[in-house]
Amino acid sequence: MSSESWPPPLKEWVAKCLGQITDMNRSEVQAELKQVISDAFAAHTLWTTDWAGVQLKRCLFIDFYLMPKGPPVFNTLKRKSFDGQQASSKKAKKAASKNATTSYTPIDFNDQAALNRRAQRFQREHELERTKHVRNIGQIKSNFSNGARLGSPYPTASDEPEGDPNVIDWDRYTIVGTSQEIFKDYLRLTSEPKPETIRPYAVLKNTLEELKERWKKGPKPTYSWICNQFKSLRQDLTVQRIKNEFTVRVYEIHARIALESSDMVEYNQCQATLRTLYDLGIPGQVEEFTAYRILMLLHGRNRSELNLFVGQLTPRQKANEAVQHALEVQRAQAMGNYVKLCTLYNNAPYMGAYIMDHFIDRERIKALMVITKAYRTITLEFLQKTLAFDTLDDARVFLSEHQITTFTNPNSPDIDKVLDCKPAIPIINKAFEEKYRKIMIKGAI
Repeated sequence: MSSESWPPPLKEWVAKCLGQITDMNRSEVQAELKQVISDAFAAHTLWTTDWAGVQLKRCLFIDFYLMPKGPPVFNTLKRKSFDGQQASSKKAKKAASKNATTSYTPIDFNDQAALNRRAQRFQREHELERTKHVRNIGQIKSNFSNGARLGSPYPTASDEPEGDPNVIDWDRYTIVGTSQEIFKDYLRLTSEPKPETIRPYAVLKNTLEELKERWKKGPKPTYSWICNQFKSLRQDLTVQRIKNEFTVRVYEIHARIALESSDMVEYNQCQATLRTLYDLGIPGQVEEFTAYRILMLLHGRNRSELNLFVGQLTPRQKANEAVQHALEVQRAQAMGNYVKLCTLYNNAPYMGAYIMDHFIDRERIKALMVITKAYRTITLEFLQKTLAFDTLDDARVFLSEHQITTFTNPNSPDIDKVLDCKPAIPIINKAFEEKYRKIMIKGAI
């Protein structure tokens, strides 16, 4: 796990710890720092720990951390659950002796200029020993990778721009927005983002609520506008490195709206990001989007990846209704059971039918290839019910779009129409070869 995925309070805490390092306690503090973060990662508590209240044994913090009233909240990025309850926190450890604490002067951590000057001072001090500590980076990576696939807690060549590995200057790479605009058009960044053009966390939460309200209640805004606003919202989250339950919620909602609007490009981009966020252990509707992932792989007929993905499902995921439905679709498709497949299409939970819309016509043509070889004639009414068309007109239009018009009584009403199967066989085969043999998935990643 790269340091980019850390929660903001953890980043601040690490930066403060490194700022307390001296030549006398350097190795002890680094070792304890690595151990604390490694233990939190293994216990899946990176996002639930109150890092402001965690005290290293080898690192004596200033009064600000040791005050009996408890650690303050540094910023609005502190993670909360969906019901608004504050995440569980650890009690701050007892202060050191009064003599030790009274010798420090409390620092105002709301004074950004002072913080910047302090960070620059620490960086200058540690720059002198950079050559010596670069040799220790390999050992740091090795210690953190034992057992839990946890990456280096310090910036590496693949994580951050070149710099002193013992000084994490998060402000250099992350900004906090100041814009109070609820809605903002999405524009691709061609230069370093400016805080005055980026909305902070509190404003982004208001933006999401407003977008949800507008999409649910009529008259709905155009999809192009709503998509533009969601992309802008996602961009503001990205440049501020906000990765928490709210971020997951934004991507999940945008993915659903994209499915509803048949925008597979945006859906696939949201799905790809959600997989990364879920892998970080951030809660969300994992089972729902696991089902969507299975259906997308069925759409793409990617059997090798599908088998690998299904083989990695947890018992909890397999017990979920939506995942079970997707697995049944997989079995029905593999066995050529078009009756079962079309029944599942009519009863898809959540928004699974929106994904099945993209490959149900292919399965209907494959079903017709079997039906026309088994029957001499077949009624349009039978095809409508068997292949899950809503109306007789939908069934007739589908056949017409594929040039399947070999009815024995073409001038009769739809309820009486009968398809002559034998002359339809080459037409159906041609339609499958030309339209469904190759699969093009827009936005696939």
